[in-house]
Order: sequence, then C-alpha cells, then structure tokens
Amino acid sequence: MKLDIQLFAVPFRKVSKTRKRMRRSHNAMEVPGMSKCPSCGEMIKPHRVCSKCGSYKGKVAVVKEEAE
Repeated sequence: MKLDIQLFAVPFRKVSKTRKRMRRSHNAMEVPGMSKCPSCGEMIKPHRVCSKCGSYKGKVAVVKEEAE
C-alpha cells in the first residue's frame, strides 16, 4: 500500500501584529463620494435620483406623493 504524503511550507516565524496589520491596511472600508442635490440640498450618491425630492440633474424624474 502506497501512501501519498504531501508536505506543505510552514512559516519559520510567527507574523507579528504590526506586519499583519500593515498588510491589511488596504482592507478598510471607504466612505462613498456624496454630492448635494441641486433641488433640495439632500446628500446623495452621484448619478442617482434623489430619494427625497425625486429629481435628477435638476429635473423631476420621479413624482413623489406626499404622505398624509
């Protein structure tokens, strides 16, 4: 009976906290770019219809019904 034994590389030393954190420094979440709606001044993501007033590029794109 033949056994297939695979040997894997094992790190010689433990990775320090500093080196591990430096490697992961690019994994942080970023805040999306925001712009003001020209109609109502609400902060929105660029190239999207405003959820508050329903306008896009200064024109009404979605008619919003007022809640009573």
